[in-house]
Amino acid sequence: LFYSFFKSLVGKDVVVELKNDLICGTLHSVDQYLNIKLTDISVTDPEKYPHMLSVKNCFIRGSVVRYVQLPADEVDTQLLQDAARKEAMQQKQ
Repeated sequence: LFYSFFKSLVGKDVVVELKNDLICGTLHSVDQYLNIKLTDISVTDPEKYPHMLSVKNCFIRGSVVRYVQLPADEVDTQLLQDAARKEAMQQKQ
């Protein structure tokens, strides 16, 4: 469910909250393990991570992601709720 949802957001700007920082960028790709590749990245605290100023693309392992903040106007909540209900019904059978 989440994999297909994130695939629909490819090309959108997102904020990924890691265990130690926030990284903003454009979602380039995502895989079934929710590993994320971002392009045009920036960090919220460049003084803490000055080496990240020269980095434009990054790969983030899914296990270190705490949250992914999405643009509100890009999320179709009705479609997401329907998909979650369908998945729950399939698991009951």
